[in-house]
This record gives sequence, C-alpha cells and structure tokens, in this order.
Amino acid sequence: MENIEPKTGKFALNYGLLLGGITIVFSLMLFMMDMHYERSTATTIVNIAVMIAVICLAIYQFKKSNEGYLSLAQALKVGIGVALVAAVIGIIYMLIFTSLIEPEFWDKSFEMAKAVMAEQNPELTSDQINNAIEMQKKFLWLTYPFILLFNLFAGFVVSLIAGLAMKKSKSEY
Repeated sequence: MENIEPKTGKFALNYGLLLGGITIVFSLMLFMMDMHYERSTATTIVNIAVMIAVICLAIYQFKKSNEGYLSLAQALKVGIGVALVAAVIGIIYMLIFTSLIEPEFWDKSFEMAKAVMAEQNPELTSDQINNAIEMQKKFLWLTYPFILLFNLFAGFVVSLIAGLAMKKSKSEY
C-alpha cells in the first residue's frame, strides 16, 4: 500500500496565511505605537526573521508529513508559495491601510522624505526637493510590485537554503 504524498500547495497556503497574519499584526502594533513611519533596521530585521522562521517551519512540517523525505523542488515550492501568499496578503493590507486606516500615510511619508532630503543634502534647493518628491509620487505604484518581487526573491533564497539543509531523498531500494 502506497502512502499519499502531501500537497505543497496546502502547506504554502496555510503557512502563507500565518506569515501574512503575523506581518499584519506586527504592522498594526507599529501603527498603535506610532512607529509605522520609522524605517529602522530593527523593524526590518524582525520582519525578515519572521519570514525566515515561518518558511523554514513550513518546509520542516512538509518534510515531517512526507515521512521525513524532502526534495529541493518541494522545498522551493513550499517556500516560494508561502512568500507569494504572504506578499498578496501584505499588498492587500497595505492598500486597505493607506486608503482606509490612514489615508494620509503617503502624504506624511513624503513630508518626512522632504525633511530627510533637506537634512542630508543642504545644498539642494526647495524646488529641487519638491521636484524629487513629485517624481517619487509618480512612481508610487511601483511599491506594490516591488513588495511582491522582494517577497518572492527572499522566499526563493530562504527555501533554497532550507531545502538544501533539510533535503532527504527516498531510497531507491
């Protein structure tokens, strides 16, 4: 009697929903603490660490349910799938956040960017800073595809490393 191999999509969906949920909770926590405009290194490290942990957990759980066997292709499918689901959830959350929860998010972000530009480049005139901000506003829509591409790339790298570390082939005999 042959065992049925678990589906990578099921693990990708479940753990992608988990990662997306954790990301939203973390973002809302930052919002409640009025820290959502800060782009600190610590915040980035926490987000990346959570992503790594959830993807590795998903791959490990898949391997466990597959009688301890895991191919690199399966690890990549699970890891990239988790990253894709989490990215879609993150993009939807970002759209809701910037249009309903805090509609002035982008305006405040651009005002903060003006202040940073003026501080870091004192030789820039006010018109030059305003022109740079207007150019950024024109390319604001690129934020969403960038989130998707970054998540997919990070998911690929994490799942590749985790897959190589956890890989175990079935015996031919």
